[in-house]
Amino acid sequence: MRAPHAAVAVAVATTAIVAASACTADPSARPPSAPPSAPTPPQHGLRDGLLTQAQLPDGFRTLTQQVNSTTTGAPHAPASTVPIASMPCPELAVGAFMTVHAPPVEDVAVGLEQVPADDGDGEDEGWFGQESLDRYAPGRAAAVMDAIRGAAQRCPSYTDTFVTGTHGQSTVSVTAADVPADDSLVLRITTTVPEVTDPFISETGFVREGDVILMVQKVVGQKPRAGVEAVLPAAVAAYRKATTG
Repeated sequence: MRAPHAAVAVAVATTAIVAASACTADPSARPPSAPPSAPTPPQHGLRDGLLTQAQLPDGFRTLTQQVNSTTTGAPHAPASTVPIASMPCPELAVGAFMTVHAPPVEDVAVGLEQVPADDGDGEDEGWFGQESLDRYAPGRAAAVMDAIRGAAQRCPSYTDTFVTGTHGQSTVSVTAADVPADDSLVLRITTTVPEVTDPFISETGFVREGDVILMVQKVVGQKPRAGVEAVLPAAVAAYRKATTG
């Protein structure tokens, strides 16, 4: 049964990505002549604040080849004039919704993996994801965090249709992240699919430090040994070490 489950998981993730691409590909959905983002003030380099292999907890590793880990000058995708507060509910499950609906002035990212447990039963597939750092204009990051909470409250549940034609029912929850910061939350989306026993879960932890939002994202999966909370403290510590010296 694992192969059908994996196919559904891919469909869940792929549909979200396709939905985001379709939303932002329409030229009428963005300013016709939006100027490029202003250069980021020469503060500390965001890249220095990303997690390294040495800073990760046991059982995790960086995937520098899977994510463009030296990207700056966001956004990567065309920005949308639709803010987070009004975006379609299924886009909460899209990892790139921040750079589309709340473009930062600078961002960097690195891929992460929880290595599957070698317990012989083949059930633990670990999880893939990424850490990203998004820098906003002064005062903007706090408004973005409020918008994420507002979107989760507006979308406590929704139905989505995946590229395979399967319908899924998703529920959205927000909890506080157990890390000291200016602001933090964990966004968790649980999707149930007909004829699949275990739900599919995607998570994103958001931590605001001044004008920077640190995110740890876990791509959709089933029954992981640990979620983003296992990585958030190390990510915050790495960022603070880089910023305070």
